[in-house]
Amino acid sequence: MARTTQAILLQDVENLGSAGDAVEVSAGYLRNYLVPRKLAEPATKGALEEALRRREAAERAAREAEERAEENAALLSRTVLTIQHRAGEDGKLFGSVTTSEIAEAIRQARGLNIDRKKINLEEPIREIGTYMIEVEVASGHKAKVKTIVADAS
Repeated sequence: MARTTQAILLQDVENLGSAGDAVEVSAGYLRNYLVPRKLAEPATKGALEEALRRREAAERAAREAEERAEENAALLSRTVLTIQHRAGEDGKLFGSVTTSEIAEAIRQARGLNIDRKKINLEEPIREIGTYMIEVEVASGHKAKVKTIVADAS
């Protein structure tokens, strides 16, 4: 019968568990496969305590990131951006307002660095007017930002 030993996973291992889990594995599997690939370490009392501390810290960081995302989404929902762009007599812009310009306006207005790929524009803005633009602050957290495009000339 194979000897089993306890191991703490350092990374997610398919069909075994998630990082930080304490699992029962055969001694040979731990020694010959998991440890050399830095997927797990033998479960000592100190290692178990350290794994518990790491898991608690990761959960705390995830909670804080979630709260920050909610706060930033609420802040952006109350934000009104004004973007100056040159336009002709008929209100058509010379060029268009891009997601990069909107991201820069958000950074200047609120100090938030939003990736331009997280700004949802169905099509580029080519006319003067007021637009509601959806911005994904973090996964699952979206805000609608009122954006006014005005003539700069």
